[in-house]
Amino acid sequence: MADRTVRGAHHVECARPHSAGARFRAQPARRPEIGARAGRSRHGFRIAPNAWDGLLLHGFSARAWLRPGVTVRRARVSAGLGQLAPTATGGVGLVLGAGNISSIAPLDVLYELVAHNRVSILKLNPTFDGLLPIYRAALAPLIAQGLLRIVTGGADVGHYLAHHVDISHVHITGSATTHDAIVFGGSKTPRLGKPISSELGGVSPIIVLPGRWSPKDLRYQAEHVATMRLHNGGYNCIAGQVLVLSAAWPQKHAFLAAVAAALAAAPTRPAWYPGSDERMRAARVAYPAAQPIPGGRLLVDVANFAASSSTENMLTTEYFAPVLGVVELPGDDQAYLDAAVRTVNRDFLGTLGVTIIGLPSTIRRLGPGFEQAVTRLQYGTIAINVWTGVGFLSAAAPWGAFPGHTLDKIQSGIGVVHNALLLDEVERTVVRGPFRPFPRSVAHAEWALLPKPPWFVSARSGVRTARLLTEFAAHPSARKLPRILVAAFHA
Repeated sequence: MADRTVRGAHHVECARPHSAGARFRAQPARRPEIGARAGRSRHGFRIAPNAWDGLLLHGFSARAWLRPGVTVRRARVSAGLGQLAPTATGGVGLVLGAGNISSIAPLDVLYELVAHNRVSILKLNPTFDGLLPIYRAALAPLIAQGLLRIVTGGADVGHYLAHHVDISHVHITGSATTHDAIVFGGSKTPRLGKPISSELGGVSPIIVLPGRWSPKDLRYQAEHVATMRLHNGGYNCIAGQVLVLSAAWPQKHAFLAAVAAALAAAPTRPAWYPGSDERMRAARVAYPAAQPIPGGRLLVDVANFAASSSTENMLTTEYFAPVLGVVELPGDDQAYLDAAVRTVNRDFLGTLGVTIIGLPSTIRRLGPGFEQAVTRLQYGTIAINVWTGVGFLSAAAPWGAFPGHTLDKIQSGIGVVHNALLLDEVERTVVRGPFRPFPRSVAHAEWALLPKPPWFVSARSGVRTARLLTEFAAHPSARKLPRILVAAFHA
């Protein structure tokens, strides 16, 4: 494919990137050193950070769970994916880049190359056309070696490339509507005669476990929820969209008041993603009693979601806008948690990610019942006391929908990305974090001694901390750590 900007399907040239198999023919098969980087667990592998990440993300952990019936031994043998047969080319793949997070497209391209021996044509989402020179500069080594071409264009270009005879595989990060347009093209049967993998978002629930929370707990977790909804302006496939609460929780109203205050206090951002204003208007029409929040946000009390006749049901419409819904379920403790698991599995659109928030003492009290509830959740990433976006942040952890979707019932997509350990037959990733950064007392060990995470929308030093972390990632050095920690603790 020519290394040029494509403005229409008729401008696409048919020269292909070099074959990955031909390029690396002399390299022997290699298997990731899982034993050195991950430990055994009951369900799969602990995603072990390197020394730097272990320090900077202290208190956070991730585990990759294998599919039922897959043993750790079998997973070790099959780990490596395309690297086990580096001379077998995966052909030329098309990566249809996301339009909301600038890191997604490069990560997808790298995974295609490393995991599947597949060179790529990357078509940028039009929202990122202005980043074309930056992408080309950052990925220049791949382009120079004939492993990547980057093009721009609209839906016509994406459709043309997807159905081009020289494209052997398609990967899309976007919406189910775009996926279906490519696969079915208005027909009832698939018209795309090649495999396609996808990451398509959904409606992400935030399950809150009732407990005796302090005022600081309420405020911190309210800011946590506001972050899940408002990070990147609300334009995230993994943005928390619906709070699930126990109707019997005595602190329910206090928590909702704190959430509303946190949404209002978060910095205002322009509605930059296409269609955001239209989606907000649709939400207001569907839920006229919704509470408007300063900054252009909306808090929706879905008192009886089953009775809604609107097509804009909060549980089945991914708003991709700063709209937060609230669902109340009966019960307390285990009965409530079991009801929450049944509800989100059955009634919510998509299976990309779910967050559970609860006091460590509450989780301990639930004991095996809590772990069984986690097992029953049918989501690709389950985050406990941390936003599911942290699962995306770790490139080592597998990222994608819960297995089992089909082309005609696509939900959140098919396949995984990131997955730096190149594990096969992964079912999900489980991420855990501290309930709140600072302990109630020196003797109280249920909280970690950490600053407020820099990705919080309420983090005052978030921009400075992120800049320092970026510089550190480019050139790691112990001498840079004090500046990062000082900036983070001023959050």
